Amino acid sequence: MAFLRKRGNAFYLVHNVRREGKVKQLHLARLGDRPRLTDSVIRKVRRNYPLLELNWDYLRKQLDSRVALLVTDGHYLKRLAQHLHKLNLELADLAPPLLRWGSSPEGTAELIALLKLLRSTVEIKLRQFDQAPLVPGTRKAFR
Repeated sequence: MAFLRKRGNAFYLVHNVRREGKVKQLHLARLGDRPRLTDSVIRKVRRNYPLLELNWDYLRKQLDSRVALLVTDGHYLKRLAQHLHKLNLELADLAPPLLRWGSSPEGTAELIALLKLLRSTVEIKLRQFDQAPLVPGTRKAFR
């Protein structure tokens, strides 16, 4: 039976196997500090371990119960703020003419699609913060 294991700040998908009378752990996939079982992770595990049958629904339920705990972690919020700051600086430096020089049309189209996805995700999150006060007793989260 595969299960999730946290080591340090990272989560791993592991499976116990018995070899020469001893139990060993196979590290099937590193899921990172924000673990998700994406289709690409599932394909990779199936490709690397074709004889291993896993209950993906059960594993996803395990992840759903753990991810909620990560949001309240102060270190996670600090890292997220650092990533957002870095992303903001990199996006500020990005100019449309640069895309024509250094990327294929497919790469440019993918980047634009990802930027649109980012914009919609940010808009949704900002609306959620507007509706739910962050500090008890306040009417609005920020403005």
